[in-house]
Amino acid sequence: MRVAGLASAFPVRYYEQEEILAALKRQWGDLLPRPERLERLHRRAGVRGRHLALPLESYEDLHTWGQANAAWFRVAEELGASALGRALDAAGVDPDDLGALFVVSITGIASPSLDARLINRMGLNRHVKRLPVFGLGCVGGAAGLARAADYVRAHATEAAALVAVELCSLTFRRDDLSTANQISSGLFGDAAAAAVVTGAARAGGGPRIRATRSIFYPGTEEVMGWDISERGFRIVLSRGVPEIVKRHLADDVDALLADHGLERRDVGCWVIHPGGPAVLEAVQEALEPPEGALDPAWDCLRRVGNASSVSVLLVLEEIMRRHRPAPGTWGLLAALGPGFCSELVLLRW
Repeated sequence: MRVAGLASAFPVRYYEQEEILAALKRQWGDLLPRPERLERLHRRAGVRGRHLALPLESYEDLHTWGQANAAWFRVAEELGASALGRALDAAGVDPDDLGALFVVSITGIASPSLDARLINRMGLNRHVKRLPVFGLGCVGGAAGLARAADYVRAHATEAAALVAVELCSLTFRRDDLSTANQISSGLFGDAAAAAVVTGAARAGGGPRIRATRSIFYPGTEEVMGWDISERGFRIVLSRGVPEIVKRHLADDVDALLADHGLERRDVGCWVIHPGGPAVLEAVQEALEPPEGALDPAWDCLRRVGNASSVSVLLVLEEIMRRHRPAPGTWGLLAALGPGFCSELVLLRW
């Protein structure tokens, strides 16, 4: 099984962090009791700028969840089609030859789901197996890649595609002045990515997927996610995330590696979801990778923020394009998300 094609897509609008901060201050106005605290939280996010689905001034015109969700569906279709088309081209897979399509998003909902729109728009195989997935959040890119690998493990002559689209800016709630929402307003960005995974019986390049593992941490469902009401999504973001990383991630990674006769020192490429500075620092402390091993994740965070399920795929794309490991190098892709849970993918170049 190989990641035969991978491509990203971004909204055309890119704003520096200071521009977004100024717009948030205008929107919240006198409701914001301590503007200097919002400024401090944005600085600590470690983000230089972000792509946004809409022009910055247009967010003031979104008064209902329905309006925001309609914008999500329109932009998500455009970005998803762009990313998937280029990933199929990179993999040398014809749209009519796709066996399965997994679509991951936690920032909007629709039925018929986004995958149906992509099939019509792109002329995909009308017999393609569809699986839209909602609720996985930041772990969704890694989990979707693992499920695509599961599919082609069973169907070795076929290709499966994962499309992850997150338009985090469209979930902004101006009526929510919680610390969690102020943090998220400075951290999360908009993006899409698509990966094409091919079975063992198909020729192609790209890193091989050697194993995957899903880990669920019982009793942690309040750590991260959404509270959903008639007003839309309200972010749940606990301070406990870094501690869960420190407590569990190393043992989970070691167990997966041991099953394949490996240790952490055998891993030459770390593909880590850039959840935020505190999360990346916790990963560094837990896994103790070599100096500079997490640089692609830090770079992704600075350039475009945390794009939820998309981000780990952006890090993998950056590594495949600009930091391609030598043949035979082992890699470990990891992300964490609501549940609370983690998803690990063992790669080999």
